[in-house]
Amino acid sequence: MKKIFCVLTIILSTLGAQAQPSPIDQGEKYRELLHLLDSYYTDTVNKEKLTDVAISKVLEELDPHSTYILAKDLKRTDEPLVANFEGIGVTFQLLRDTIIVLEVIPTGPSEKVGIQAGDKIIQINDTTVAGIKIDNDGVIKRLRGPKGTKVKVSIMRRSSDQLLPFVITRDKIPIYSIDASYMADATTGYIKLLRFSASSMTEFMTAVDKLKKQGMTDLIMDLQGNTGGYLMTAIQLCNEFLGDKELIVYTEGAHAKREEYKSDNKGSMKEGKLIVLIDEGSASASEIFSGCIQDLDRGLVIGRRSFGKGLVQKPYSFPDGSVIRLTVAHYYTPSGRCIQRPYDKGKKDYYDEYTKRLKSGELFGMDTISFPDSLSFLTKNHRKVYGGGGVVPEIFTPIDTSLNSPYYQGIRGKGILNSFCLEYVDKNRQKLKQRYETEDAFVKDFKIDDDILEELYKVGDKDSVKRNKDEMQRSRPLFLNQLKSLMARDLYDNVAFWRVANEMNDSYKKALQVMHSDRFEVLKPNRRDQKKWEKEQMRKKP
Repeated sequence: MKKIFCVLTIILSTLGAQAQPSPIDQGEKYRELLHLLDSYYTDTVNKEKLTDVAISKVLEELDPHSTYILAKDLKRTDEPLVANFEGIGVTFQLLRDTIIVLEVIPTGPSEKVGIQAGDKIIQINDTTVAGIKIDNDGVIKRLRGPKGTKVKVSIMRRSSDQLLPFVITRDKIPIYSIDASYMADATTGYIKLLRFSASSMTEFMTAVDKLKKQGMTDLIMDLQGNTGGYLMTAIQLCNEFLGDKELIVYTEGAHAKREEYKSDNKGSMKEGKLIVLIDEGSASASEIFSGCIQDLDRGLVIGRRSFGKGLVQKPYSFPDGSVIRLTVAHYYTPSGRCIQRPYDKGKKDYYDEYTKRLKSGELFGMDTISFPDSLSFLTKNHRKVYGGGGVVPEIFTPIDTSLNSPYYQGIRGKGILNSFCLEYVDKNRQKLKQRYETEDAFVKDFKIDDDILEELYKVGDKDSVKRNKDEMQRSRPLFLNQLKSLMARDLYDNVAFWRVANEMNDSYKKALQVMHSDRFEVLKPNRRDQKKWEKEQMRKKP
């Protein structure tokens, strides 16, 4: 019981610090409630569950990003940012109640024993797992485990008439934050960053080194859909593009003094053009990076207005292993703007932002976005930017819904598109590999023909997706691109996927156009404007 009292005392005192002074000790009030339940309530009470609910409810009243994580959920929650877990080293998908290996992680435990992409896992530790309606969690529970432990799997492979047995020794498996890096053209590199994790900087430096050897002088940094991660990783990434003693970001809160983070002139990408791609799914650390690059006129931002999360969370652990991630400060970009959206109408309204932007027309045209002058700030080169609701790009690319259709959504929504590609590659892997010996050859020469489309449509027929000729024709470019990109991933890797998928990414295509235009002229320094900016920054300092 002492643990429960301690937890609620901390939470309630945190909430109480923001409320009007009260003669009643809030922790004592909660202890009295539990005493009353112990002494008088008619049924048995699960006090641990009640406490967990109470903590969650208190945090919901504060802001949308303060959260409570149970001890049993903490490891899974942290995995993407900690950048590793312990398991066998494969990515998989369930297809017709069978576990299909999509990718074998290089140098991982499964690769070492000979597991291959396309293998079907039929048994795990002599127990049949095919045809038993197993779900993703069930697969993960059976395959993951502590480093050094062993798991036996039986594999079905097209080249063999019998099940192939393998014993895999589990190990630490990396979770990569960079999904793809490649040369978009002769001098332009492309990096797709999924999250700002503990391994992001190591991955970034490796990618940059590889791309520079291939001739990269300029870079497209793709943060579309990147929901954030570690604040320090965002700061370190900004530092790679900046000179000496430039303000990257600062944080400040009611109980947290202003803390500034500046560059050290040791970055690997201080020269060359930079374009940052963002959209409505880019949040938190993505906004620190794009806001910093924009404010310091280091690069151009292309896409749509970012999510609008400008709050900093700090973890506080409890003796039972549970954790509170409490908002302790706001972060501010170099110009002094906070990009946090208002959240006074509650959590549901806050997270319904995409629908609101869709209905308002903002995703189709930037002329619907308006901010008051009170939220305007100046970049280093005296360009006007705004706070109070995400990072607004210099160059807007509308969301394209012209190719969408109910038929396409029916095929995609039922998982037919992905499963069809898996089966197609599984049946034709050897033939495709022989015909297209390299990823480059596949990306350049492979075509989705009408026969492949008809095969897909027939699968849709069997799954009750009614054909509509007009909708099928309208969505044809989507089908062609999605089929080829998914097959490229199944046959090669995520780099191949993005090389194909980006052919229909309007922000990516616009970036390539802009990279070789005169749009970067607006970022050139002007001594008069820079002096004005420096005076403005001094005025805003507390």
